[in-house]
Amino acid sequence: MKVTDHIKNANGKTQFSFEILPPLKGQHIQSIFDNIDPLMEFKPPFIDVTYHREEYVFKEVENGLLKKQVVKKRPGTVGICAAIQNKYGVDAIPHILCGGFTKEDTENFLIDLDFLGIENVMALRGDAVKSETYFKPEKEGHNYACELVAQIDDMNNAKYLDDALQNSSATNFCIGAAAYPEKHMEAPSLDSDIHFLKKKIKNGATYIVTQMFFDNQKYFDFVAKCRKEGITVPIIPGLKPIATKKQLNLIPHRFHVDLPEELIIAIVKCKDNKAVRQVGIEWCIQQSKALQDAGIPVLHYYSMGKSDNIQAIASALF
Repeated sequence: MKVTDHIKNANGKTQFSFEILPPLKGQHIQSIFDNIDPLMEFKPPFIDVTYHREEYVFKEVENGLLKKQVVKKRPGTVGICAAIQNKYGVDAIPHILCGGFTKEDTENFLIDLDFLGIENVMALRGDAVKSETYFKPEKEGHNYACELVAQIDDMNNAKYLDDALQNSSATNFCIGAAAYPEKHMEAPSLDSDIHFLKKKIKNGATYIVTQMFFDNQKYFDFVAKCRKEGITVPIIPGLKPIATKKQLNLIPHRFHVDLPEELIIAIVKCKDNKAVRQVGIEWCIQQSKALQDAGIPVLHYYSMGKSDNIQAIASALF
């Protein structure tokens, strides 16, 4: 079922969803199931599965020369989505990126998803690889997520890259897009960022999931701004409980979001990460309750491969 249909069928009740990481290369899928199992009692209508693009390493070869080698640290997004739908009977939503994909790669990826009966995708530009400062698309790939959304929408209208195809079948993807209540790190302003978000919607995206935030007012202000600009699709808030003191510096640096002073002070006072974890859970519960009270259709949690703190939050809410 499409995400938009899940929201309609909930009749105003707030739903629970979460995002998982594929296991590291060489690890078994059971590690994924072990983290999903405790969360199934909260009846998630869908589960997101991230896609991690290639990374580069340089290995020394003869004569001291360095050889560039492509490695994939977390393969398996498509297989994991198929396994989740088969095992749990819930919709799995694969992330699909511009980075690392040509347009032909994207088309083939989408054909595989369609054959598997996967009806939802999250279309993202993706980050630059670690060895590069700025994002670089593949030679025959997409520069921006709005272009990727347009290609997916074309396939929903039976338009493939090969114009000579006869009697081609239309896919039926519900397309999700990302949004940033505190703006994307590369956007010159929030207004500019929303301008490009509108392009994603115009090109076929039918729902939005936000970057994590820790101050609900930033989300409410962002939604109000989007509505004023004519964006009417559901805007699902992305939430993450802080779990370690290190994240006080890591999250603002990596994700370019602000942390409320009250939360910072509470974490600094903690003696160890066990105490930090509890503060993070309690803060996220407060955030979630306020969003529930506001009638938000879905609360989406970034689990980062661990489910115990998400389980504690969901137990207080769903």
